[in-house]
Amino acid sequence: QVQLAESGGGLVQAGGSLRLSCAASISIFSINTMGWYRQAPGKQRELVATITRGTTTYADSVKGRFTISRDYAKNTVNLQMNSLKPEDTAVYYCRVWLGAKDYWGQGTQVTVSS
Repeated sequence: QVQLAESGGGLVQAGGSLRLSCAASISIFSINTMGWYRQAPGKQRELVATITRGTTTYADSVKGRFTISRDYAKNTVNLQMNSLKPEDTAVYYCRVWLGAKDYWGQGTQVTVSS
């Protein structure tokens, strides 16, 4: 079992920045892939970014603005979000894969005002 706890969400003006963090209850050395997803009201949950060891992938909509990273000392996966847009407003979820199972955090709200 893995417990995940996201933090760092909030309200920000367009063009601003936020840094999300997801703390895992186990050492992330044992976790191969970690990722961030988001779900806007009335829309399906979508992939934002993943990191598998040193390899990262991003949704086209966030490329060049968001950066995903892992902090092995703190057992966290982080999402630095710059140049935020109103369309980035969503609940952001952390997801990790451990063996054949995946685990989700409870989500953190990000609201970008225009």
